[in-house]
Amino acid sequence: MLIAQMTDVHIGFDPDARPEELNRIRFGAVLERLAKTPHTLDFLVLSGDLTDHGDRDSFSKIAAVLADIPCPMLPLVGNHDDREELLRAFPDTPCEGEFLQYVVEQDGLRIICLDTFEPGRHGGAFCEKRRDWLRAALASGDGKPCVIFMHHPPIVAGIDWMDPAPDEPWIANFAAAVDGHQDTIQAIHCGHLHRRVAARFRGIPLGITPSVAPLVALDLRPIDEHAADNRALITTEPASYALHYWDGTDLVTHYESCGEWEVLAHYGEHLKPMVREMKAERR
Repeated sequence: MLIAQMTDVHIGFDPDARPEELNRIRFGAVLERLAKTPHTLDFLVLSGDLTDHGDRDSFSKIAAVLADIPCPMLPLVGNHDDREELLRAFPDTPCEGEFLQYVVEQDGLRIICLDTFEPGRHGGAFCEKRRDWLRAALASGDGKPCVIFMHHPPIVAGIDWMDPAPDEPWIANFAAAVDGHQDTIQAIHCGHLHRRVAARFRGIPLGITPSVAPLVALDLRPIDEHAADNRALITTEPASYALHYWDGTDLVTHYESCGEWEVLAHYGEHLKPMVREMKAERR
């Protein structure tokens, strides 16, 4: 099974740009790449901040662009989004209740999508109700493997102006829900940070998928909110996405940037001996 993940598209950041908004151009580049992939996608996870202002027009635009995607879409809400408008744009989202959380299962893998949104707050949120919902969702899985998708990473990555405090209550609530399920949670995958990061949370592999919109600069120095030091904050590094491969036993993640590059080797007759040799080593 293949699960593509796109995050932080931020449609509507510059809606009046001519000839077209940069974020829509970058979004188009990722979609073009996905359309050309030689493999078939089973799901497309949209892990939050699909829009920049949560407005209906931006959600309508992104839904229209995604209308031809030939696989089910699993949208999550980010801090720049709006739950009501997201559900209006993606009415097939399989969620119920106050929060946009749900479970989808296929090929022996449970995909758990979480809601870390709180209106008016940039950082994450995960209240007691969401904690209890996740506890129940994990407990009802009968030990089946699962992967968790959420917008906000529950870790301190070292990018000071984007990071949460390590002792924020929402992180403690999330930790309380996943504790005891480390054997079944294959990975946690997030967005929000606009950078590619690999880490662990309570012993569980955690990945942050880089954004479709421009990336956050890699600068691990502390930042002083009272003294602007002219450091780079946002860059034009290429738009990116993740591809999560589930083989029935293990979950493996690939990341790809979208841009122009040359193919330096094709699988022709001259490379068959190399491939045979490499395959033989596995037997």
